[in-house]
Amino acid sequence: MSYQVLARKWRPRSFREMVGQTHVLKALINALDSQRLHHAYLFTGTRGVGKTTIARIIAKCLNCETGITSSPCGECSVCREIDEGRFVDLIEIDAASRTKVEDTRELLDNVQYAPSRGRFKVYLIDEVHMLSSHSFNALLKTLEEPPPYVKFILATTDPQKLPATILSRCLQFSLKNMTPERVVEHLTHVLGAENIPFEDDALWLLGRAADGSMRDAMSLTDQAIAFGEGKVLATDVRAMLGTLDHGQVYDVLTALIDGDARSLLEAVRHLAEQGPDWSGVLSEILNVLHRVAIAQALPEGVDNGHGDRDRVLALAQALPAEDVQFYYQMGLIGRRDLPLAPDPRGGFEMVLLRMLAFRPADSENAPRQPLKSVGINPATVDSQTTVAGAAPVAPTPTPAPAVAVAPAPVMETRAPVEPAAPAYAPAPAVVEEVDLPWNEPKAAQPVSAPESEPAPAPVAEEIPEPVLDTVAEQPDLTPMPTPAPASPVPDAPEVESQEQVQAAADVVTPAMLEHVPDAAPYVPAPMDRDDEPPPDDDYYEPDIDIDPASFAYLDDLAHETVEAVEKEPELLPAAKPATGLAADWLELFPKLPISGMTGSIAANCTLISVDGDNWLLHLDPAHSALFNATQQRRLNDALNQYHERTLNLSIELIKPEQETPAQAAARRRADRQRQAEASIHADPFIQQMLEQFGAIIREDTIAPVDAPAPTH
Repeated sequence: MSYQVLARKWRPRSFREMVGQTHVLKALINALDSQRLHHAYLFTGTRGVGKTTIARIIAKCLNCETGITSSPCGECSVCREIDEGRFVDLIEIDAASRTKVEDTRELLDNVQYAPSRGRFKVYLIDEVHMLSSHSFNALLKTLEEPPPYVKFILATTDPQKLPATILSRCLQFSLKNMTPERVVEHLTHVLGAENIPFEDDALWLLGRAADGSMRDAMSLTDQAIAFGEGKVLATDVRAMLGTLDHGQVYDVLTALIDGDARSLLEAVRHLAEQGPDWSGVLSEILNVLHRVAIAQALPEGVDNGHGDRDRVLALAQALPAEDVQFYYQMGLIGRRDLPLAPDPRGGFEMVLLRMLAFRPADSENAPRQPLKSVGINPATVDSQTTVAGAAPVAPTPTPAPAVAVAPAPVMETRAPVEPAAPAYAPAPAVVEEVDLPWNEPKAAQPVSAPESEPAPAPVAEEIPEPVLDTVAEQPDLTPMPTPAPASPVPDAPEVESQEQVQAAADVVTPAMLEHVPDAAPYVPAPMDRDDEPPPDDDYYEPDIDIDPASFAYLDDLAHETVEAVEKEPELLPAAKPATGLAADWLELFPKLPISGMTGSIAANCTLISVDGDNWLLHLDPAHSALFNATQQRRLNDALNQYHERTLNLSIELIKPEQETPAQAAARRRADRQRQAEASIHADPFIQQMLEQFGAIIREDTIAPVDAPAPTH
């Protein structure tokens, strides 16, 4: 007896033997048991998830000799014939090979006949999305109201291509991909029943390589059995699939954690000895980082599919969570850009070195280099921030200049505080426990230089309860001024009068404002300002490449423009008319298969000499912005294609003395324009309108009849 592959030998023959797809099986079993049968079913899903298998089981359930049931006997002649693929009333149609409407009409002509052996005639149309639109239209009416003894079962891997009219006539079931865990579970059962030795790691490799398809998993298992001489071992499966040893992946990650560039490149060298797919190596690294992130969030959620759960948990302890996220994101971007690298291995190394160079700065072993100065006084910047539990620190003993800001009419200000403490004096510990309202930004505050030692800070028990002001609830648009030097906690502040506030604002003069440091806060403009928004300096008008429609006619060449680095100069008439080789070039140019920028270059050239297969052209230097080696090569290829032989083309930037094709086109267009204008002026009807109605002729609207009309 010939060998039968595992995918066919272990194909389920009843719903009980099906693996997965519980959401589909439950609906079908209940419908069969309650005799609620639909006339058309549609099964969708990727390859190898059980679409055809479920369709055959339904055919057995409908035609089993024991009756319509969700559990066919499997022993009667009908069940055996269906399992063997020779049941006459189960018509399996491959829509990929029978797409024509004639095939569909032939099928529909036979629908009217009753089944020969069973209760129902079942039409199983596989890959139904391959049918033509005419075939779908021919199928619509029969699919909606078939004879009572006919059932349609459609299967497809691409339901998006099915018309909505077909979808609305079927019960649609979407089959899910098989998870690696479910694939490994089924392979364990199959190999155990077949008495084939195996390793769990090998089954996990096969389960992931199957990519959701149980049939692919069974086929790969067959291949692994043959490769391993009757055994399914992890080393053999890894060699067969070309996957990497996870130990090498951990070597790379360990070198990244240690920040050791030498060990990192050494690990890459060991990887290169296997000739791997470097994009696949990055994928394996990303998979490990993904499991590490899961271990950090939920340690018990890490599977042991690779037999490396302990190593994953160890990495989760060694790597900070932000480093894991950073490495994962950097690996994703590097995998996307890997095809752009000149060498795959070099691109892979650059991804790892980028991870090493740009690791988060707060890592324990991260290199820390002093940043260059950006011209901002750090003392000024630090003075704007207040650490919780400490008073603001003044940068220098001298007071900071006040900024003139008009206070809100309903806003009350605080009394001036005591003289400031020396620079960088530690604040009293009691400030951490008291929420002081006068630490809020002030609208304006006169400051004087300290002349004596500050008063000692009062004891916490002596601090009175701060007096809160009632402030109208409105948005405060007043910016925060540069903070004044720190001072100890004062007594309860006294409220200033409105005259004191105005006097403090008047003290500030324009001369003082000229010396405000760069770090002073920005004063926003009023909200009702009608100024135009500032221009966006980063915006630029994109270049538009207008590709000429055709260079077939010289008369239309003057209307065709090509955007280049610089605008083409206006064409000037040639010094001499074209003769000899220059005239031959005028006749040859329209026949060349060129357009766009290459055609524009050729139109401004003239043929100087032909020495065998060596051709020399002169190009006007005014059009040199369009010229480069690529355009010369394209023009040379066009000449080779036209003459059907290889020519050597040379182009020199010398102003042609004879007429070029572009100049000839411009001259002819100018002649046509003059003729058109003369025809208009000489027309008797036009002359009559000019004399009787005082009409005028707009010269810019006159165009030859074969030229496009101008738009105004």
